[in-house]
Amino acid sequence: MAAWIISIGALSGFLSVALGAFAAHGLKERLTEKALSTFQTGAEYQMYHSLALILLGLLMLQWPERALLKWSSVTMMSGVVLFSGSLYLLSVSGISHFGMVTPVGGLLLLTAWVLLLLTAFNESRLPAA
Repeated sequence: MAAWIISIGALSGFLSVALGAFAAHGLKERLTEKALSTFQTGAEYQMYHSLALILLGLLMLQWPERALLKWSSVTMMSGVVLFSGSLYLLSVSGISHFGMVTPVGGLLLLTAWVLLLLTAFNESRLPAA
């Protein structure tokens, strides 16, 4: 599963760069400044969490039996799709209802970070092997 998470993180990072470049060059003339900024926020958060997914995959190689790492990965992937995806859709479509999904994605991202924190806390309490 670790290699799968690392692969998803790498693909997500690639898409973040591609979408950010597309917005900067292809959408600059078509979107309002606010919509472009919203799109870029989606790409920025996607990149941060792509790197975090790669980190989670590497940690899963170190601690393969830690269920919280798996849950953190799944929660983070879901959060990226909902948070960044809703910002992308909101920006290009102008349909404000997509904005209602963004906080759900943000909550999932926060949950993923808490799960990672709990994993680290639990790991620090275990005796050294």
